[in-house]
Amino acid sequence: MRKLYFLVPGTGGKFACGGLWAELKTLNLAQQVCSADVVTYRQREKDVLFLDDLLKQNHLEDVIFIISWGFDVAKLATKLKPYNVVYHAHSAGYGFSLPSSIPIITVSRNTMGYWGQKSPNSLIYYLPNQIADEFRNLHLERDIDVLVQARKSSEYLLQELIPALQQHCNVRVIDSYVEDLPGLFNRAKVYLYDSAEYWAQQRVSEGFGLQPLEALACGCQVFSSVNGGLSDYLDPGFNSYKIAAYSKEYDVQRMMKVVEQSVLIPLSEHFIEEYRTGNIIQRFKVIMEDINEFFDHKKQHQPNIKSLTSRHIAKSRIKRILGKLQQKYFNF
Repeated sequence: MRKLYFLVPGTGGKFACGGLWAELKTLNLAQQVCSADVVTYRQREKDVLFLDDLLKQNHLEDVIFIISWGFDVAKLATKLKPYNVVYHAHSAGYGFSLPSSIPIITVSRNTMGYWGQKSPNSLIYYLPNQIADEFRNLHLERDIDVLVQARKSSEYLLQELIPALQQHCNVRVIDSYVEDLPGLFNRAKVYLYDSAEYWAQQRVSEGFGLQPLEALACGCQVFSSVNGGLSDYLDPGFNSYKIAAYSKEYDVQRMMKVVEQSVLIPLSEHFIEEYRTGNIIQRFKVIMEDINEFFDHKKQHQPNIKSLTSRHIAKSRIKRILGKLQQKYFNF
């Protein structure tokens, strides 16, 4: 297989976020399948490859550049046009388009559907984010009734629902880094997550929504929004509950029922396996074998399938309308 270079703006500091950690975790998993390194392109870092330096080298036809940072993807795709490039898609909705020469690996089926419509002539694959093995149900006594992480939470959740719940039960709001998140999830009965407002403000989608799934793996009962990638695995009524449903009073009623009566929605035995290390490594191996074969083909052939442009769609629509008129008025 070709060597992989995972491109990120930086490996920490101002670039630290869930998307960066997810990308670096994917790099670590990729290193169990083939040769792979991280490459930065905005800030130089000690002992880390820098993109502009790397592009001065020869023999880059035998490598694959993995791009993922949504706001930079269009610019990077143009800069790396002569090379083999794969887009690792987290959130959707940035507005750019990609040529069919760039395969797309999506972290959720929701994002896969977005690119399936927007880039129908591209190779598209599904590779979910990893749920680490430490996120598991330890069957401990749970002393926190309701757990909330403030980041990405809606105004409704923070300013209305939490104050209402605090009148009835023990609510813990986390607004800083948690070193032992699996331990915290194992102490909580209910976990609340409501990110629809946050992502609407960002004008892109929830790419995956890692923490509700991590909470489920630890035995929490999850009340969550189901926007974007959350819709991949959340199934209200069967493995979770929909938050912000109709009224604050109804939310409180349902949550207190779970807290006080220990009402549990049991998870399927195989539910989390899709997101565990072994399955992801196996999927990644299959995907990269396919992509390497594609890049072998690309060296010898040009694309020849018409793109789904707005002009093409307009012509097809006019052609269909004319066909219907002809059938109606001339075929008696």
